[in-house]
Amino acid sequence: TNELFLYYLRNPLHHRVAIAAVELLTLKSNPHYFMASFDITSKLDPQTLDNAINSARKEILGRFDFKGSATTIELNKKDMVLNIHTEDEMRLKSIIDVIRMRMIKQSLDPRSLDEGKAIEASGNTIRKDIKIKQGIDKDAARKIMKDIKDSKLKVTAQQMDDQIRLTGKKIDYLQAVMNVLRGNDYDLPLQFGNFK
Repeated sequence: TNELFLYYLRNPLHHRVAIAAVELLTLKSNPHYFMASFDITSKLDPQTLDNAINSARKEILGRFDFKGSATTIELNKKDMVLNIHTEDEMRLKSIIDVIRMRMIKQSLDPRSLDEGKAIEASGNTIRKDIKIKQGIDKDAARKIMKDIKDSKLKVTAQQMDDQIRLTGKKIDYLQAVMNVLRGNDYDLPLQFGNFK
């Protein structure tokens, strides 16, 4: 009550209690005080991916149909690009299939691979540079923001560089948005984290 508050404010022994109460009331008047939030991201852990590539390389080069092959499989962790060099399209397809399988075993989503096209290299060989998708690109972000808006749920989405921050007054709303996004395909894996 106001009388009790004034008592605490006038009494030096309880002055700090009164100040704390004022601070709490001020904080609660902030519209974001009761907001819950989380971040939508799309990232792969480079070390986990490296482990998957190493396992795939060991399996491929140990296979009978790759005996004597000049195949190389290297992950550039700085640029997040997977470089594959082999003799023909058939072997290239086999390599990518094994890499995808090994990624799944490491709980990595193969949709992170931006394969592109193979190009001819020297000595009747082919090379393929596969970019690893890191972050939500503009096109995917636009689709995600539209799907959130179309859901009619009372949440706010804000794009922050290569991720999206979602806020809402009720956790149920945020969970509903998660279900909506999980049910759609944006050609890249989505992670939900930094819950507050």
